[in-house]
Amino acid sequence: MSDHKNPFFEPYGTLHDTVPFDRIQLADYEEAFMEGIRRDNEYLEKTINNPEKPTFDNTILNPFDEGDGYYDLLERVSTVFFNLLSAETNDEMDELAQKMQPILTQHENDMRLNPQLFERIRKVHLHHRRLTQEEQKLLDNCYEGFVRSGALLDEEGKAQLRQLTEEASMLSLQFSQNLLKENKAFTLHITDEAQLDGLPETAREAAAMAAKEQGKEGWVFTLDMPSYSPFMTYSTQRDLRQQMYMARNTVCTHDNTENNIDICKRLINLRREIAQLLGYKTYADYVLKRRMASNVRNVYRLLDDLVDAYKPTAIKEREELKRSLPQTLQKEGGMKPWDTGFYTHKLQMKKYNLDAEMLRPYFELSKVIDGVFGLANKLYGITFKENKDIPVYHPDVKAYEVFDKDGSYLAVFYADFHPRKGKQGGAWMTEYQGQSIRVKGKVKSEKFATAKKENIRPHVSVVMNLTKPTDEKPALLTLGEVETFLHEFGHSLHGMFANTRFESLSGTNVLWDFVELPSQFMENFAIEKDFLRTFAFHYQTGEPLPDELIRRIVKSRNFMVATACLRQVSFGLLDMAYYTQREAFTADIIPFEKKAWKKAILGEQLKDTCMTVQFSHIMAGGYAAGYYSYKWAEVLDADAFSVFKRRGIFDQKTAQSFRDNILSRGGTEHPMTLYKRFRGGEPTIDALLKRNGIKR
Repeated sequence: MSDHKNPFFEPYGTLHDTVPFDRIQLADYEEAFMEGIRRDNEYLEKTINNPEKPTFDNTILNPFDEGDGYYDLLERVSTVFFNLLSAETNDEMDELAQKMQPILTQHENDMRLNPQLFERIRKVHLHHRRLTQEEQKLLDNCYEGFVRSGALLDEEGKAQLRQLTEEASMLSLQFSQNLLKENKAFTLHITDEAQLDGLPETAREAAAMAAKEQGKEGWVFTLDMPSYSPFMTYSTQRDLRQQMYMARNTVCTHDNTENNIDICKRLINLRREIAQLLGYKTYADYVLKRRMASNVRNVYRLLDDLVDAYKPTAIKEREELKRSLPQTLQKEGGMKPWDTGFYTHKLQMKKYNLDAEMLRPYFELSKVIDGVFGLANKLYGITFKENKDIPVYHPDVKAYEVFDKDGSYLAVFYADFHPRKGKQGGAWMTEYQGQSIRVKGKVKSEKFATAKKENIRPHVSVVMNLTKPTDEKPALLTLGEVETFLHEFGHSLHGMFANTRFESLSGTNVLWDFVELPSQFMENFAIEKDFLRTFAFHYQTGEPLPDELIRRIVKSRNFMVATACLRQVSFGLLDMAYYTQREAFTADIIPFEKKAWKKAILGEQLKDTCMTVQFSHIMAGGYAAGYYSYKWAEVLDADAFSVFKRRGIFDQKTAQSFRDNILSRGGTEHPMTLYKRFRGGEPTIDALLKRNGIKR
């Protein structure tokens, strides 16, 4: 008989109460899910049957807020399971997700649509004691959250909403699982070394190692970005570039079980139906009610302004690229999408004598880690110490203790750097434990200010797909990968510096079009000489990155910047086109896509390629009717960094203000209130236009 104990059912007993990944077995998840649901239902019954008058304390606060670990079981197991479903999944995890998703969605609906619970919340919302600003925000969010989840619907409407949300949650999961399987299924296997022509040594070594891992001779290339991107940039084999490009841009469109076209159509319609059931004209109207942008008109104003500002420059960029093409290419049908990266790189070399491979030797991963951590130390005084005693879920993952400038414990930071079989593509930040401040013992909430308290510190994680080490070399990154690291690290700082009472208001729990400010802000440092000087040393010689290369990096900063901007805008236009639908969406996805973003597209659109079916952000990642957020936040980040440029990029007084007014406050106040407190006024688009060289 096994003596295994389900680790979710007892205190973890680990340093900082970190997740004991090494003790979790697959069967533990389902058992903990079902017990967590039972405990939630027990708490629901206690709340709705409470004979006392509904108050903020006995209705809005839950035992999790006040430190009772018994009732946070479902939250804990869900956090671990769904984080690993993206970072380290397998067939058994996928099957369990398919089984549990409808059960969990039904349970959430049972809570959100319970009329007795909502009635208590409604009474508290109307009549309550004097609340602190943060308590009022929690109450408002709670009430509005229930309303937006259908609490005001009649029984017929609630039943309909249940059906729609349960179906949508299952389809979102299926979308993600299909995309992962399709991306991992493709490989380009090369056995003729002549077909590696043009590829740098780093790409060849990585491909050789990939082949070795698969038990094959030769070289294997995949659709993971560290493999795909160098191939498309450097390979002289046009037919193989075409093969790679078409593989990546037709995933989930094939006649197989991983086709996402019908799933996308249904998700678009389900979200429209949910929004209209709740009284909104479109899903975008529903979403934007809880965003800084506030309405569809403001989103389109931003996207249209960006098209107007950047398109003339983008046209010039494309004309310059065309002029640089060899005449022989015209005989081969002209430039195709699989040629763009290849010839753009050649133009960059011609203009600036600069490419990613020149910089790789100076961006060895361990040194980049030192540089990024050192930047946080220069700005905020915090330090990172790797601790191998903290359990991790894969050998690739590193765990760090983070200490504040006074030496006190601040957070746990996990870093998961490289692609692998069970890991989604892309990069993201997540949490295994959010920050909150809990009262020790049973103390009424109005006595919170004077009660003994415990600040529960966060456990944050960044998950990326950066270049892997090979048998011959350590992990050598591109400048773009350094920027990716900085981006996700910015999110993690938002989480680590959280210092609010309620977890639901802490860290990255902010309006969605504000959440990218801290991440995109950090990207600005990537080309700053004073920052590069702290870590960019040749991995073999130890020589610093030469001044001449830094000069070229800065000079080339805005190379093809308008084209890149329009690419992001095109994704925003596509997103809005889907989620501003008022009638049933019946169009064919592929031609609809090409029409929706046409005004931001300058190159040829191939009839068989499709972005929508792999656009996780808007189909399964929470950015539906919200992809514009990246450009919205870019206006903020350029404006915010202009303060640092004026006062000094390491200016600690400015950094402390950024921490105090933005990074630590989470969603306790409206984002513009927080931003103006830091900046002294609202942002304008001018700083972005100047940074990009569009405006002098």
